[in-house]
Amino acid sequence: MKRINLKQTVGGALLGLSLLLGIGMMSATTAQAQYRNDDYYRRNRDYNQQRRRDTRYDRYRGNNSNDNYPNYGGSFEARQTALNAGYNEGLKEGRKDRNRGGNNGYGYGYGSNYGYSNSSAYQRATKDYSSRFGNPALYQQYFRLAFQTGYRDGLNGN
Repeated sequence: MKRINLKQTVGGALLGLSLLLGIGMMSATTAQAQYRNDDYYRRNRDYNQQRRRDTRYDRYRGNNSNDNYPNYGGSFEARQTALNAGYNEGLKEGRKDRNRGGNNGYGYGYGSNYGYSNSSAYQRATKDYSSRFGNPALYQQYFRLAFQTGYRDGLNGN
């Protein structure tokens, strides 16, 4: 009889130990899965907070793109067309003045007619303008901003 009791006691102890071991392993696996999800959500939350901060900063500066030009309104297409056309024309004019020499890069030369302010393209600021873009004065404002940047880049050898 003692033998049967001993067998049952050892069997019960082994069964209890394996049950506790199994529960411990399962809880560790569950904890790991939860930690991975927490890490994912934390990174996602941090990314979204940074995006909101960047957007607020861009709105404060009046700039909703990464081109470092202010946004005065108008359609995206008109703005981009004016900026591209102005920069390209300014770049050509700046390279031309660099090759001729005699300009200090601020729109006027040393006793010469060089500089972006004397350029007919800068004064007109209508290259690639279309009536579907709307307000021509707004187009010209974007064009002239980009023209100045392009002119400086061309004058500096870019």
